[in-house]
Amino acid sequence: MEKYKDKSLSAQERAEDLVSHMTIEECAGQLRYDAPSIERLGIPAYNWWNEGLHGLARAGTATLFPQAIGLAAMFDTELTERVASIVSDEARAKYNACSEYGDGDIYKGLTLWSPNVNIFRDPRWGRGQETYGEDPFLTAENGKAFVRGLQGDGEVLKTAACAKHFAVHSGPEAIRHEFDARADAKDLEETYLPAFEALVKDAHVESVMGAYNRVNGEACCASKYLQSRLDEWGFDGYFVSDCWAIQDFHQHHRITSSSVESAALALKNGCDINCGCTYMNLIAALDQGLVSEEDIHHACTNVMKTRIRLGMFDDNTEYDNIPYSIVACKEHKDVSLRCAERSMVMLENNGILPLDEDKINTIAVIGPNADSRAALVGNYYGTADRYITFLEGIEDRFSGRVLYSEGCHLYKDRTSSLAMADDRLSEACAAAKSSDVVVLCLGLDETIEGEEGDTGNEYASGDKTDLRLPESQRRLLDAVKRIGKPIIVVCAAGSSINIEAQVDSLIHAWYPGEQGGKALAEILFGDVSPSGKLPVTFYKSADELPDFTDYSMRDRTYRFTDKNILYPFGYGLTYSKVVCHKLSYSNGKAIVTAENSGTRDTEDVIELYIKDYSEQATPFAALCGFKRIALKAGEIKRIEIAISEQAFTSVNNEGKRAVYGKRFTLYASTGQPNYSDCVKTEIEL
Repeated sequence: MEKYKDKSLSAQERAEDLVSHMTIEECAGQLRYDAPSIERLGIPAYNWWNEGLHGLARAGTATLFPQAIGLAAMFDTELTERVASIVSDEARAKYNACSEYGDGDIYKGLTLWSPNVNIFRDPRWGRGQETYGEDPFLTAENGKAFVRGLQGDGEVLKTAACAKHFAVHSGPEAIRHEFDARADAKDLEETYLPAFEALVKDAHVESVMGAYNRVNGEACCASKYLQSRLDEWGFDGYFVSDCWAIQDFHQHHRITSSSVESAALALKNGCDINCGCTYMNLIAALDQGLVSEEDIHHACTNVMKTRIRLGMFDDNTEYDNIPYSIVACKEHKDVSLRCAERSMVMLENNGILPLDEDKINTIAVIGPNADSRAALVGNYYGTADRYITFLEGIEDRFSGRVLYSEGCHLYKDRTSSLAMADDRLSEACAAAKSSDVVVLCLGLDETIEGEEGDTGNEYASGDKTDLRLPESQRRLLDAVKRIGKPIIVVCAAGSSINIEAQVDSLIHAWYPGEQGGKALAEILFGDVSPSGKLPVTFYKSADELPDFTDYSMRDRTYRFTDKNILYPFGYGLTYSKVVCHKLSYSNGKAIVTAENSGTRDTEDVIELYIKDYSEQATPFAALCGFKRIALKAGEIKRIEIAISEQAFTSVNNEGKRAVYGKRFTLYASTGQPNYSDCVKTEIEL
């Protein structure tokens, strides 16, 4: 028996033996994302490209969860891990079922190219919705949880997670294929790399994907510097290029002169799998002496090691019998609903919420996102077997009359090409006038906020040009406000939006998944209390932000600026009032007493921030711990939250992380220390 079939050997030993049986041409073929079969060795064809950002994506029916930025807004890593576990269960179920029919097509494999742990440093970035926000600690904690959920803790990997996009990647989308992101050593170590390091060292992520751009002159998919950091962290998986990124080397970055040179540069610098077609030139690169057989063998060993870790060449692994019937089952839908409930952030409320059904006969539900499925999904999504839009959720929950009007197009000046501008405005005003309260559903969707070229984005290749609603929606909001009825604005978007109007209540719903409408209705009528927190800063104006192409962290995010703030990072209201008392710190744990001093049961998030007074530290206190809690009205709980040793470190200008400070202040509250009532304690080392 060949050694590669011997399960008593390590994955490395098995992979080395398997590769030793291959010809060099066969090895090179296995480095394509659509790897062909090697029938004489019993190796089936395999397509490495699959997506699982917030549900199994692009391969038919699956449970659809809130977009990643919404998962971050939960501040709940246990639930994030549960989401990822469901994604991997459904991926295994689909893989098992498709394999029965010999279907190994794209989006049906076990290598999920998620999560995205880039830092959402600029609110204009369209793909920021795919991330866990602007904070390295929050991003790392959610990313680790997602990796644990995807990969499982069995004898083989349930699925293989992927940390992307490595690194220093967050727009602009329009120039990503040619852009050189410049970041100094301090920003790299302090902001851009920590989440990747945590996923490699702590969560043992199986894969890392390179970004499209360059970093300090080097292409991310062929960077000696970035690969050296992976080596330093002990990375032991496979490295994959972003899709067609290696082609950019010669077509846009102009760092090589041909596809053969591009393939060689990527392979020599640690890129194992090419998502694209450039690695079709590897044998030509070998013939020209640009790569060696050892280079090809090394990469092939890495990719075969992952397939072995997934149990692909073994019989009767623990996940082979996960049935197709679990896909989109009730249990999974219930988790999606719980996530939607916890992710929505109430930004304003003058007391109108929760709605009193005894005092309301008619609700007007108005807006381009009111009955929109696109407003639920964001990007990188699967197909839910049922979607509950905001309108449907309110109709299902409310026993009175619901009046609906689209109000306006999402971004065009009319809904019908034959009509005059503002063709739904009068209908919206009539509905508002005939109602007791208006729920105005505004915002964006993936057609104007997302990835460059993904849906033919109408705006700046998926990025936002400013932080306002589209003009058509601003006119709708102004017209409805003039009617004079109470207005609850529900904004679906993956990023910071300035509504620019005084309203009675404002809920930021993100892209809340298939159960979004039901979750919204539960919040509006007080069945659950809103409890989401902002994982990004909401700014007043894009005009006061640094240039989009400037990757310095100066004047960006809550750790580096207190200017231009509309709603701060970590902010979010509930229907009650949770206050913190008696904070202490001992042996790596913060101990705080939390009290629900209000009259309604609620969930909330206890947030810990630490201020380091050393010269190397960030200007403002940084998140170092958090815990979601549930408190009944009047209830008091004693909460323990672990704080890692890294919370006491900072980074000098040379990029060296160490403990430089002697004195620290630890804060506890349900938000940032400068924006909420908090308790604090002093710590000296």
